Amino acid sequence: MLILKILKNKYFLVIIGLIVWLLYFDKNDVFTQFDLVSKCNKLNTEKEYYIAEIENNKKEILELQTNKESLETFAREKYLMKRDNEDVFVLVQK
Repeated sequence: MLILKILKNKYFLVIIGLIVWLLYFDKNDVFTQFDLVSKCNKLNTEKEYYIAEIENNKKEILELQTNKESLETFAREKYLMKRDNEDVFVLVQK
């Protein structure tokens, strides 16, 4: 009898309807919010990675600008540059 009375209460029905609407049918439903939070966390992780990479690149640029030997090593390794009396052999690992 008490359950039937509660189920016939219009305020209870409106509250249940509102909860169902907010959980499933609203454009900002629970599932969308969960996806947005996970994307935000992923983007923050990527942001930290890129900030660290920028710092590493700045240090490498500074080293290349100040040290001639490191500049020569960089040019030889990355761009396969050589001196006039040298031969370059490229080994490819499979």
